[in-house]
Amino acid sequence: MKQFSLVLIAALALAGCGKKPTPAEPEGKDQLKAESKQLKAKKGGEEKAVEKPSPAAVTMAFTNTLRMVFKAVPGTKVRFCIWETRVQDYAAYAADNAEVDEGWENLSARDPAFGGFKQTEAHPVVMVNWNDAQAFCEWLTKKELAGGKIKRGQKYRLPTDAEWSVAVGLGQEKGSMPEEKNWSTKDVYPWGKEWLPPKGAGNYHEYLKVDKFEHTSPVGSFAANKDGLHDMGGNVWEWCEDKHSPTSANRVLRGASWKGISANALLSSRRHDFSTPNRRDSDIGFRCVLEGGSSE
Repeated sequence: MKQFSLVLIAALALAGCGKKPTPAEPEGKDQLKAESKQLKAKKGGEEKAVEKPSPAAVTMAFTNTLRMVFKAVPGTKVRFCIWETRVQDYAAYAADNAEVDEGWENLSARDPAFGGFKQTEAHPVVMVNWNDAQAFCEWLTKKELAGGKIKRGQKYRLPTDAEWSVAVGLGQEKGSMPEEKNWSTKDVYPWGKEWLPPKGAGNYHEYLKVDKFEHTSPVGSFAANKDGLHDMGGNVWEWCEDKHSPTSANRVLRGASWKGISANALLSSRRHDFSTPNRRDSDIGFRCVLEGGSSE
């Protein structure tokens, strides 16, 4: 009997060696998954695993000499800076141009009772008007053309109102001028369609209790949108190229700011009123785009 039992155990062991994997033990599943994410490249006689580039990596971001990062936005022919122009960017411009208005730099020195608050190099520059923003873009274009960072036909500028709408997720709006499009798309915000804004939606008025910042916040403090752009809602109003209407001298401001509090003011389709080219305020800044794509 003992000899028979040993033979039976051996037979069962041999049968087990050929069994198929159970659903809990998929045959080679992890290996196949790993191999699908890698390509094999030979270097120096050895095989080296190389990560397969993602679609996002194929469309590479462009980083300029000021370390401003630009990404292509589908539906436009420009690359948007992923954040608003920072204090450190504007400081480089001011260092090269003695005639630059000092309002942007003196903000931190002001008495808080008169609108002063502290800014670091990573905060968005404020107290810059439309003319200031234009001058910055012209300076940066000349600087990088001279240094070979961008090519002829490329330039930095402010986004158009229509480009800004695409970048915030509105697409093509009805109307020929920004004035006609103001508030035209109801119940659509940079974070979605619900009101109130959820926690972490952006830097808005402290009454809304969605963020921890009393004034401006460092750029990139909140999650980017689907195109990789930060602060398309809140933080600071952003200058655009356009006039509100053919008969108006006012220029377009988009995106609301850290002072934004009402449902209408925070709509993605909102255009700020009474924004003359000379207007400066502690919640007004700008974002650059690069026309002509990347030089890389």
